[in-house]
Amino acid sequence: MWWVLGVLAVAAALSGYLAWTAHRVERVHVRAASARRALDAHLMRRAAAAAVVAEHAASVELYAAARLALDAEQDEREVAENDLTRQLRSVPLAAPDEAAHALVATSRRVALARQVHTDLVRDALTARRRPLVRLLRMARGYERPGYFEIADPTLPEPAAAGRGPIPEPPVPVEAAT
Repeated sequence: MWWVLGVLAVAAALSGYLAWTAHRVERVHVRAASARRALDAHLMRRAAAAAVVAEHAASVELYAAARLALDAEQDEREVAENDLTRQLRSVPLAAPDEAAHALVATSRRVALARQVHTDLVRDALTARRRPLVRLLRMARGYERPGYFEIADPTLPEPAAAGRGPIPEPPVPVEAAT
């Protein structure tokens, strides 16, 4: 009689562990897909802000790169975003321009969204590699998440218009000794 209870306890523990593992696999895949959508939204905002900055700066190359990033398909997206980042780094941003500040803020959000996406993709791929998950094919219903490889999208703050950094006062030679 005791062995029946032992078998039932082991079966209950095993089924609980399998249910927990299946839920974990589902959860990390859903979170990775959600992070991908959030990253796409931030990339679209950055491209739109870049188009506005390009219009203010009269930069045809930046505007073209922004339009390509806005119109790119999923398989062309990484290349278009890298080109946009390259163009953004080549255009000086004016400080009083609110569009430039919005672009810098949006670029920082893209960097954060990319980091979150990368972390969640890593977690999902780690969950997929577990032997029990592979054996029971628990991840077969979910698309395999992939990394989004782009250059660091953060931009420096716009320099103040007409002003450079505050120079240090010169140190007199007599006072230095």
